[in-house]
Amino acid sequence: MIGKEEIIKNKIKEIYDKDIEEISNRLKIHNSTETIEMEDIPTQAIKQKNDSSMVVGFNMLKQDEGDVFISAGNSGALLTGATLLVGRIKGVDRPAIAPMLPSYKKGLMLLDAGANTNCKPINLLQFAQFANIYLKNIYKIEKPAIGLLNIGTEETKGNDLMKESYKLLKEKSEEYGINFVGNVEGREAFSGEIDAVITDGFTGNIFLKTVEGFGKFVKRSLTESLKKNALSTLACIPALPGIKRFSKKMDYKEYGGALFLGVKKPVVKAHGSSDEYLFYFTIKQAEQFAESKAVDTLKEEFEKLK
Repeated sequence: MIGKEEIIKNKIKEIYDKDIEEISNRLKIHNSTETIEMEDIPTQAIKQKNDSSMVVGFNMLKQDEGDVFISAGNSGALLTGATLLVGRIKGVDRPAIAPMLPSYKKGLMLLDAGANTNCKPINLLQFAQFANIYLKNIYKIEKPAIGLLNIGTEETKGNDLMKESYKLLKEKSEEYGINFVGNVEGREAFSGEIDAVITDGFTGNIFLKTVEGFGKFVKRSLTESLKKNALSTLACIPALPGIKRFSKKMDYKEYGGALFLGVKKPVVKAHGSSDEYLFYFTIKQAEQFAESKAVDTLKEEFEKLK
């Protein structure tokens, strides 16, 4: 755990009623004196705040003092630090943030979810490559269905970026072994027929936060409806197992954080508003990310494709 040591020690004492020495076999603290704030300019923060928890963490990761790095901090600084300090995989133009979202009977990968607000068609092609390689090798999906998030399914739809990206994906999909299924509208993304949706980081971040907000709305509305009166509460008792399964499926927290794909070491972005429940799943996800050797697979496969 990287941060201001005294604050961490005091919090440990408060929660566990134990000193750090008593749990040192499970937790080590690496002191850092600076903090990268959400309003900081990413490049300046990474270059100037050398003793921030983020910069210290990236340097430790680069020097093999850890297997995976997790942060819930400034997304732009996390991308900048991962790119400048850890480094991109050879041939990668820009890394992407890739969260997994709930979908019908499966998960849905979204790239990019906010790392790159301004993209070129080559970036979206590489995001498709990331998704294809990752889903094939980690989730064992033989031919992941990859779509381009757009306002219509016709290839003439969308702005200049989406039109050009469509052409490039269609042209290169066979060469790179990508199962490109064309444009996908937002309402079809969760049909269970799509394994990954590709877009720029600006659109992807709006899409992600809209999905999270709608999930909260559905869960809250359902709970209020069932508790409206004694009769409705009593009537829902036989359906409680199904309701709990539905609620769990809609809960984005169980999907953990978002992977940084395209950098040389495993990096995971935790949600900025993470509670202990979400952070637990993010840590489990990071553990799986490191153990699966996904980054090594991406390096090998991307080098072949390049």
